[in-house]
Amino acid sequence: MTPEGPHVAVVTPWYPEPQVPFRGSFVRAMVEATAPGCSQVDVWHLNLWTVVRTAERLEKTWAAQRLLLPRSVPPIPSAAGSVLRRVPVLAPPTEDWREKSDLFAEWLAVALDGARLAAPVIHAHVPLTAGWAALENAAPGAKVYATEHASFLADILAQGPARDRYDEILDRLEGYFVVGEPLRDLVAATFPHHADKIGFIANPIDFRSGGVRAPGPLRRWLAVSSLTERKRIDYLLRAFAVCRAEDPDLTLTLVGDGKERPALEALAAELAVAEAVDFRGSVAPETIPGTMAEHDLLVHASRHETFGMVVVEAVAAGIPVLVSRCGGPEHALAGSAADAGEYFDVDDDPAVLVKAWQALRGRHPGGTDLARARAALEARYGYEAVAAQHHRAWSGPAETGRETS
Repeated sequence: MTPEGPHVAVVTPWYPEPQVPFRGSFVRAMVEATAPGCSQVDVWHLNLWTVVRTAERLEKTWAAQRLLLPRSVPPIPSAAGSVLRRVPVLAPPTEDWREKSDLFAEWLAVALDGARLAAPVIHAHVPLTAGWAALENAAPGAKVYATEHASFLADILAQGPARDRYDEILDRLEGYFVVGEPLRDLVAATFPHHADKIGFIANPIDFRSGGVRAPGPLRRWLAVSSLTERKRIDYLLRAFAVCRAEDPDLTLTLVGDGKERPALEALAAELAVAEAVDFRGSVAPETIPGTMAEHDLLVHASRHETFGMVVVEAVAAGIPVLVSRCGGPEHALAGSAADAGEYFDVDDDPAVLVKAWQALRGRHPGGTDLARARAALEARYGYEAVAAQHHRAWSGPAETGRETS
């Protein structure tokens, strides 16, 4: 950190923790990238805890939490010299996002015990929860910025009270950023009077290690994602089975976990590819680049993404990508898609993915240029590039408009 840099507070609902090391890894990367240009970085992790109790028990739980919480947020050393504090946000089961927003602000206030966030610059991740908490607990004169990541933002904005709260947040923020074009389009359509305020700051990607490896035969497939319906791992398994019938040496590694895992394991057995599919489960984020380097191809079949961070991470690790046109990746790979790999349409027919794999296999490596794609993406998403965007935003007027790189 530099003595002349700003003192920054980062407020976030997601941050890696021992039980879930990958959740919020992109926020940790942002802290790691930006901290060297700051005098101090305080991370406030507002961790939602759903409490299911009777009304009487809830009242007692809330009272105990208000008494104990101010004494229960010790500073923890974190990325690049930052200091982390974890704040449990107690909430009853609710789908009311405005209510959740109020609870985030309330419990941060309790943790601060009558004080205000000390930093003159505050950057929140996800405006409706952490952003509102930051605005309500900022010191007078502090500048508050926010970045939107949520793939479920459309569901939030469908709630009238939550939409009104989001409108107020946009009005009060010093700067507002999204990580991808789909989010920009959604927010601009919902709040056209705020369209000129929307800027881009992507999730930072670590290009400091790794590099383009010798091209392989695209037989060792890798998918890195949660095992949820939106990620369409069932679709990937069906396409993989078709491709493996053509090339029996194909393997597929699935890194990630989720509620769909038992059904997906059963599907792999049903498709007679279980022996070729490795369900590796959740892993620490820092092991992902090494895992990628052990494979020939990243396959990403998601139905919808706001950015598609893992796709850029694969290029950083030096392997090509086979990725669905699910929103974020088209923006993330703009200008480098042909060099990095192949797109396929979001379609329920596995033949669409199979055809894209055959096309990529037919032109790789001569028709791809991973080194050129890697260099172009590092200039946009590397730690230094993204840190510079944050530092410029914090020291001057917010940058807005569509990305032009």
